[in-house]
Amino acid sequence: MAEVKKTTATAKKATTTKAAAKPAATKTVKKEAPAKKTAAAKASTATAKLTGATYATGKRKDSVARVYLVPGTGKIIVNDTPVEKYFRRPVLQMIIAQPFNITKRETAYDAVCMVLGGGLSGQAGAVKHGISKALEKAEPDLRKVLKAAGFLTRDSRVVERKHYGVRKARRSTQFSKR
Repeated sequence: MAEVKKTTATAKKATTTKAAAKPAATKTVKKEAPAKKTAAAKASTATAKLTGATYATGKRKDSVARVYLVPGTGKIIVNDTPVEKYFRRPVLQMIIAQPFNITKRETAYDAVCMVLGGGLSGQAGAVKHGISKALEKAEPDLRKVLKAAGFLTRDSRVVERKHYGVRKARRSTQFSKR
């Protein structure tokens, strides 16, 4: 009987030490969440949607751009960043500005764009297509100029898929005669 009491006493002592050790071992350090969109960035997107903006969707390769045109001073915002920071290459900035330049509306509208998919070149083409369609909706008189320049036509060229038995879409293995 005495032996049984000893074992239970030691078991109790062991469980209390384990219980005391558990909270110290299970402490976790809380990681800070990544910074979310600022209130100003959310407001710029939200106000564009709410204030009677002209909306259009542009597409190029695998990219899809949602474009909102608002009467303004000529600012272009892509994914909540200015166009000069998002598209750093001057060629891409020029591509995006083409619809405004050809219609002589450089300072008439602000454009707020949301782009998904593809690379930078495809995204720039999608934004250009979206801006052109939105300009045509806002001012139907501009259709003739935009259509003549080819900005309203969706460029349907996409990357061809890889085929069975070849290295790439069309590249086959090297031929060896011997």
